Amino acid sequence: MKPTVAIVAPGNMGGGIGRRLAEHKITVLTTLAGRSAESARRAHAAGMRAVDEQHLMEADFLLSIVPPGVALTLAKRFAAHFAAADRKPIFVDCNAVSPATMRRIAEVITATGARFIAAGIIGPPPRENSTNTKIYASGPHAAELARLNEYGLNVRVLDGSLTAASALKMSYAGITKGFTALGAAMILAATREGSAAALKAELAESQPALMSWLARQIPSMYAKAYRWVAELDEIAAFVGQDRPEATMLSAAARLYEHIAADSRTDGTEIGILDRFLDRLSR
Repeated sequence: MKPTVAIVAPGNMGGGIGRRLAEHKITVLTTLAGRSAESARRAHAAGMRAVDEQHLMEADFLLSIVPPGVALTLAKRFAAHFAAADRKPIFVDCNAVSPATMRRIAEVITATGARFIAAGIIGPPPRENSTNTKIYASGPHAAELARLNEYGLNVRVLDGSLTAASALKMSYAGITKGFTALGAAMILAATREGSAAALKAELAESQPALMSWLARQIPSMYAKAYRWVAELDEIAAFVGQDRPEATMLSAAARLYEHIAADSRTDGTEIGILDRFLDRLSR
């Protein structure tokens, strides 16, 4: 029989995964408690069925896909539903959290008698005919999530500890999001000191591949910067607060915090980044 999948919440990633499953005739449940009208529209467009939280226990899998700063809070909220349910879904935490946070989430869920899979998503929300969105899964029950490969997802099961997928996600995101922060910081610093034009010319001449990468990554960061604050703090915790590189990653989190605030006000620094990248790309 086809599995039923619950997804919390129907954001861009959760909605995209829900749509892919629904396109493969999977029943996808979600809850809209506390969600915006935009979330409700996205869930409906994705073919997801909104139910009360306790009815999510009817699913075979419950995928937690939320901002990393609220992943543990969500697990604690749902623990009561899991504890009360005779038949419990497998809880799959897909969030960008450190191995230490993932273990705390696992403790909360497994204390209810439910099975737990630690996962990490790499790539954009699923697009039609694309396999660029990969869900890495680890832990003793991870192989069960591979069932969803039959229904449009790209699940890759990792050997190793419960938190192997979390460690992979932290390492990959530390490179990509850390480098995006570094690029943005240097562009802003060059602009403040009047050397933006020279930096543009040098990047265009000697580092065209790097420039192309930054031209894609930096603008795509603006709307997501608020989500990346907690993620970079989780990555700093992952490398170890006693390590010097943790300071670098925490600084990237503060930069994303600054960019998120800038996007809510006059967008001055976003404008600087856009002008720099637009001129370079022509």
